[in-house]
Amino acid sequence: MISVNNLSKSYFTDTLETLALNNITLHIEKGEFVSIMGPSGCGKSTLLNMIGLLDSPTEGVIRIEGQEFRHKKEKELARYRNQNLGFIFQSFHLISDLPVIDNVELPLLYRGTSARERRHKAEEALAQVELSHRIFHYPNQLSGGQRQRVAIARAIVGNPTILMADEPTGNLDSVLGDEVMKILMDLNQENNVTIVMVTHDENMAQKTHRIIRLYDGNLVN
Repeated sequence: MISVNNLSKSYFTDTLETLALNNITLHIEKGEFVSIMGPSGCGKSTLLNMIGLLDSPTEGVIRIEGQEFRHKKEKELARYRNQNLGFIFQSFHLISDLPVIDNVELPLLYRGTSARERRHKAEEALAQVELSHRIFHYPNQLSGGQRQRVAIARAIVGNPTILMADEPTGNLDSVLGDEVMKILMDLNQENNVTIVMVTHDENMAQKTHRIIRLYDGNLVN
């Protein structure tokens, strides 16, 4: 499903090279739920961004479902992300002056989906995260857990095959974190969505199929 081979990422200034990832090789199977763990600054989010095609490696190859992306133009990458990948972020990234239903519809707007179909799919996604009663509320009228559920609905509205989650429970207390984690686990088990999750929380990571550990940009066995 996802193959990462000899992946390295460096950031450069005029005088300094910072190695964020060093020769990472790993494979994630279709339908797998994996977590990426490690101390702050070890390269977790960098690796997630590489897999999610939000950033390009300095060296190495990423393949998703056998497709390689090394020489793709940004427009092609954006189209692939929109049609195949879903993203959940720690800080939600909801648009404050749009109601919940419009926030969830956004990925479909970029696909050119009709207004009627966008509304139908957004309502289905919100029902899946049990927020049908909040569709016309605005993000600032919701709790943190509800905002994260809206973000999940937005991520799944286009039926992605892969979900990228960067600290999805990081801003939530343990109860709300468990609720969000249950939604992710249900998506994985019932819809066979492949999920790659960055987390600092060992308890959350232990609920996934496998833990990938990084330290100073290196894969730890």
